[in-house]
Amino acid sequence: MTTWQLVRIIAGTFILLSLALGIPGSPLFVSQWWLAFTAFVGANLLQSGFTKWCMLETILRKLGIQQGC
Repeated sequence: MTTWQLVRIIAGTFILLSLALGIPGSPLFVSQWWLAFTAFVGANLLQSGFTKWCMLETILRKLGIQQGC
């Protein structure tokens, strides 16, 4: 698996988990403040789309994960 695949898997997991924890109708609801985490992940995805730089991808590369194309 490459860094770009892992970034998308991790971001998608974070978004779905934070929505489950932040939406009042969810059986996993904890607090609506989890929706701020959803916005943070979305903003980072948007930023990386414009700048072509992603902090998580940099971290994964330093951990030895193969860089994707």
